[in-house]
Amino acid sequence: MNRYHQLDETARSFGCAVLQEEPMRNHTSFKIGGPADRFLEVGGSAALTGILRICREERIPFLILGKGSNLLVPDEGLRGAVLHLSGQFEELRLSPDDPEVIECGCGVSLARLCKFAQANVLSGLEFAWGIPGSAGGAAYMNAGAYGGEMKDVVQSCRHITREGRPGILQGEALAFSYRKSAYTKNGAVITGITLRLKKGLSGEIQEKMDDFMQRRKNKQPLEYPSAGSVFKRPEGYYAGGLIQQCGLKGKRIGGARVSEKHAGFIINEKDAACTDVLALIAFIQETVKRETGVSLECEVKAVDANTLQFC
Repeated sequence: MNRYHQLDETARSFGCAVLQEEPMRNHTSFKIGGPADRFLEVGGSAALTGILRICREERIPFLILGKGSNLLVPDEGLRGAVLHLSGQFEELRLSPDDPEVIECGCGVSLARLCKFAQANVLSGLEFAWGIPGSAGGAAYMNAGAYGGEMKDVVQSCRHITREGRPGILQGEALAFSYRKSAYTKNGAVITGITLRLKKGLSGEIQEKMDDFMQRRKNKQPLEYPSAGSVFKRPEGYYAGGLIQQCGLKGKRIGGARVSEKHAGFIINEKDAACTDVLALIAFIQETVKRETGVSLECEVKAVDANTLQFC
């Protein structure tokens, strides 16, 4: 029997869409990636728990997918199941107990979350306006920009462990640090987040959001597919500045190119392959290390084709 038969049956019993050989380039901001054996639209916690159980029993590797904005998928695709969290995971509301608290599903886009906060005259999330990706992904990696980070506003995260047990982390247990959280180590799947903001002034919130978006448009190559900043900020430096200092602006390998607008971005300029991007990342790291002595750590998550584990 096909190893995916039980997974397909279980997913469909929960009303999940099941796609076979789905091109991952359709689901990543880089527009790169071959077909996944299975692509499942998972619409709620019961479905997620059941699907994780089958993946565990059948030894099917899986990848949790948000908006695919920080992901590099191999050209040969993925041997396993991609679980895209939607439906109930896209619910968004003010807390019935506190008008300064937002309860948010992991699949809600940051853009929608920021607009919701703005509509309710809540301040503190303006820094995230224009960051691509989902709320769950942003909490997972403690996304940040312009002096703000998710750790400043996230009060708690709900999750399901890989063994199917629900749980919650809050406060210091979230272990937020630069582009990390407890979830980058514990393997649990974030299903929702609670954010504490503060009442603001509508005009000031709009002004900040407009300012941050204009800065992005002026400095970032938003007209090309990319995965945002490729490298983490090395202590005491800026990755883009080091790359520019080494004369690598415009450096191209295949269809991948270091952006002329912002050297910290690699863009998919001409149908780039995953191998093009990986080769360019390695070339940048080697060059910057040789010429400046600084090691650049990759912020983009590259997925191993066989294990679906981040490498």
